[in-house]
Amino acid sequence: PAVVSSRQRSPRRSPERSAARARAGGATLVTRAALRSGERRGDRWRLDTTAGVVDAAMVVDAAGAWADAVASACGVAPIGIRAYRRTLAQLRVDPAAPADLPHVIDLAGSFYFKPEPGGRLWLSPHDETPTDPCDAAPEEIDVALAIDRLEHAVDWRVEAVERRWAGLRSFAPDRLPVYGWGAPGFFWCAGQGGFGIQTAPAAARLAAALLLGHDPALPGVDPLRYAPDRFAAM
Repeated sequence: PAVVSSRQRSPRRSPERSAARARAGGATLVTRAALRSGERRGDRWRLDTTAGVVDAAMVVDAAGAWADAVASACGVAPIGIRAYRRTLAQLRVDPAAPADLPHVIDLAGSFYFKPEPGGRLWLSPHDETPTDPCDAAPEEIDVALAIDRLEHAVDWRVEAVERRWAGLRSFAPDRLPVYGWGAPGFFWCAGQGGFGIQTAPAAARLAAALLLGHDPALPGVDPLRYAPDRFAAM
């Protein structure tokens, strides 16, 4: 038994297109600029980074697994964002995975797989291992578990593990994303879990509207459900 779907967004191309549109709109993107500290001075922020000092009217904390660390560096109370490792492996299988194979998820949630060009297969053990924010790396045991679960469900032969990698999925305590003001000039955009790419269009519209004080015009979406102050009583 499995849940079958066939629509996917590219986790590589989507950010590339967004970055290109941001640059076209006049944004300056600075990479390899770790935040050392942030200080509120009047109605502006002074941000000390490894790439130099930045003066800003507002800070948008979209730092993923490091969101709490960024907040703390700016003197803003963290909200309990936690990181969890997710593992993936690219397999060569026999017979080759058909191009029209859908994304398949085991109903027990113990693994999922999807086709890739060249008859390859992307496989995950659907792991969620708590970890500190880091440049995540896959564990051999997680790859082995995923392959074992796959081989008990299909009759394909795994010929090779061509590559393996891991990433971090970050969640707030209630596992809902966080969008909204956490302090004067400090805006949270964090806790998307494993759904950042899928929810990005609507999330961007919601965040932009809240930042600019506009109506997000998203029927059925209650912005208060994602506000950071929902954790104030926790």
